[in-house]
Amino acid sequence: VQLQASGGGLVQPGGSLRLSCAVSGATLDGSAIGWFRQAPGKEREGVSCINRGDDITYYLDSVKGRLTISRDNAENTVYLQMNSLTPEDTAVYYCAAVDRSTRPIFSALSLAATYDYWGQGTLVTVSS
Repeated sequence: VQLQASGGGLVQPGGSLRLSCAVSGATLDGSAIGWFRQAPGKEREGVSCINRGDDITYYLDSVKGRLTISRDNAENTVYLQMNSLTPEDTAVYYCAAVDRSTRPIFSALSLAATYDYWGQGTLVTVSS
């Protein structure tokens, strides 16, 4: 399974970006997908995830109401729409997938250790 994250860039505070995570080697609808970020000098944190099957979503408290995760199974792609961005959102964003052979409990999907496959990351910089 391979994941390719894209869509990062430089945006002004208050601006928007849409990140994409293209999945190959597996059908998207069989996997839970998560977005994580890592800012310089900080640990990687779970930003959002979408569960397999029921599509239940999770959001980090600091991004609720600003970020929206969605999946397009036909395109085998997961999106992260990011609005009202702040400098605190500056980080490298990674998408990750859980192997379809496992079914972790939903609360574990916010943890990086739950995921089996990772993309290479895309840099988001929010600055004026």
